[in-house]
Amino acid sequence: MDVDEMSADAGAWTPGMVAEELGVSPVTLRTWASRYGVGPSLRAEGRHRRYSDADVRRLQHMQRLIGRGIRAREAAAAVFSGVDEALPEVSPDRRVGELEQASENLEFPTIAALLDETLDAMGAAKMWTEVLLPILRNLGGRWLRGDVCFEAEWALTTEVSFALQRYVARFAGVRADRSVLIACCPGERHSLPVEVLRASLAETGIPAVYLGHMVPAATTAGMVARLGPALVVLWSMSPATVDLLLCRRLQRKGFAVAVAGPGWKGLDVRGAPWVDDLAGALDLAAERSKA
Repeated sequence: MDVDEMSADAGAWTPGMVAEELGVSPVTLRTWASRYGVGPSLRAEGRHRRYSDADVRRLQHMQRLIGRGIRAREAAAAVFSGVDEALPEVSPDRRVGELEQASENLEFPTIAALLDETLDAMGAAKMWTEVLLPILRNLGGRWLRGDVCFEAEWALTTEVSFALQRYVARFAGVRADRSVLIACCPGERHSLPVEVLRASLAETGIPAVYLGHMVPAATTAGMVARLGPALVVLWSMSPATVDLLLCRRLQRKGFAVAVAGPGWKGLDVRGAPWVDDLAGALDLAAERSKA
């Protein structure tokens, strides 16, 4: 295929495509390339150079840094040379604002990049408490005021799940013994808090298996029987999704179970401690995995 006919989706962006994507002029792109060496990296014999997908992602990152008040030269050095330690720290409020704006505009690649950057800088637990929870609470407040913002919430939560999966993959070498098995109750769809728990456990070297949401009780019980975890965490967001029978079934088989989430509040779950915050769940998992 002629490189001039290749689309941005194929990873060969013309300067015009990149300028439109970034909202800058082609002159600005040429200036960045000549001054900072951040030009296109793809070349076909006898043809003009083209930007790769990676080039565009780096330019988007550079543009975000410039938007934060960092000079273009320093931003280019940080993105293309990896000199991140030279950059000023980004406040949680700034990260909240950037993610909210990207979610509202349904800018999926920008949301993904911001989440990856935030995980690198803060880790899973701090990202959840200082960035994601404020955004989710703001979205909840908008719903109560009659401002339907389903698209923005869907865009954000979907990309958070993907970002956490990418993040957890970095810790593939975590030991496999004395694992914590994290399971949603069978009818539970809201799983972000336990996805964050899984990532936070991986950070601290505690092996964790996460089964996902909407898993049948029989499947969860079978996985627990085969894996023999040090602790089973059963998550429920609301009383409607609590599965007491599954909890007691696992307890009768001799497994240590903890119930997590607001759905379990006030219920008498004999022998199963209740945790409703990330720090408490991490402490309990650390204690049981070392027992």
